Amino acid sequence: MKIQTLIIGAGAAGMMSAAHAGPGVLVVDHAKAPGEKIRISGGGRCNFTNMHTSPENFISQNKHFCKSALGRYSQWDFVSLVDAHRIPWHEKTLGQLFCDNSAKDIIIMLRAEMDRAGAQLWLRTEVGEITHDGRNFHINLTREGRTTRVTARNVVVASGGKSIPKMGATGLAYRIAEQFGLNTIAPRPGLVPLTFSDDKFKPLAGVATPARVTAHGISFDEAILFTHRGLSGPAILQASSYWDEGQTISINLTPQANLCDALRAERQISGRKALSTVMSHYLPSRLVAHLATEIPLNGNLADQSDAALLAISDSVQNWVLTPTGSEGYRTAEVTLGGVDTDALSSKTMAAKTMPRLYFIGECVDMTGWLGGYNFQWAWSSGWAAGRAIASP
Repeated sequence: MKIQTLIIGAGAAGMMSAAHAGPGVLVVDHAKAPGEKIRISGGGRCNFTNMHTSPENFISQNKHFCKSALGRYSQWDFVSLVDAHRIPWHEKTLGQLFCDNSAKDIIIMLRAEMDRAGAQLWLRTEVGEITHDGRNFHINLTREGRTTRVTARNVVVASGGKSIPKMGATGLAYRIAEQFGLNTIAPRPGLVPLTFSDDKFKPLAGVATPARVTAHGISFDEAILFTHRGLSGPAILQASSYWDEGQTISINLTPQANLCDALRAERQISGRKALSTVMSHYLPSRLVAHLATEIPLNGNLADQSDAALLAISDSVQNWVLTPTGSEGYRTAEVTLGGVDTDALSSKTMAAKTMPRLYFIGECVDMTGWLGGYNFQWAWSSGWAAGRAIASP
């Protein structure tokens, strides 16, 4: 079977690339349906992009690499596509854009774009041996028990990273990169809950509160959520991408207020109240009870000196913790690291040493923050590769 382009992976990046890569495109995936990560994202409504997308929202050994693709196919280009398909959407916090109805609307849209471009889709298809004869790629594809030898002028690797293996995530992209001599930055879980081996937060499971979480000097102001195994919530997921095993994180539990000044003011009018009761005005009561095991919260507010209130405030606004690990790829929303951007063209996403071999989406060392940024990278990098293939 001879084709022009084989795209490995029917996720966000792969389908986007197929819609723009011109004639003779075959997309293959071992899943039983396309766009499975799209389907489950955003609570089933798909946080499909972010209004504030910029290179500053990405983690990579080379943060400049994404500028070309993001600049040529921006969040507004994708919003225009969504609007053209009459998909209703809304903005939530921090520029996050979601479908009003269902994430399936985005999958239907991408499938329609693929159909319009004439791209074929093979599901439940395994990718076997890949070789290159100096002009074309030769790939063994196994589908419904039959192996087909495919000859393709171009191969686009859009098979994602290692996150959420129960959905079929594998390290295929990294193996292909290694086979063709491309370096890979060591993959690790990103946007992932952090764990503590001593189960210290088990009694707090289900408690959520606004906070500022800092890891490696980078801070995020959003909610944190205590779990049976540790910490989750948007601020923790964001910080996890900057955290390395053995490092500490710092949590400010009252980021919107100077707690010391607030307690001193309240001491003037409510001095007879128990300090723990007053603290519950600022934090969930179960969290206050937990903090009381680490810092002195006994007695009435009037009994506390300025120095004591300052010490309490410092403890609450700079709560230093050392996670023992993370929940790993099992729950990680993305994979950090991946195919080294130094090996790729930022304009076309093609390998510099193999110009018709492309790597796009999550398998590349370009990881976005939580909030639609990773989908935008999928759209932008997929578009860039597709357009490069379609161009004469």
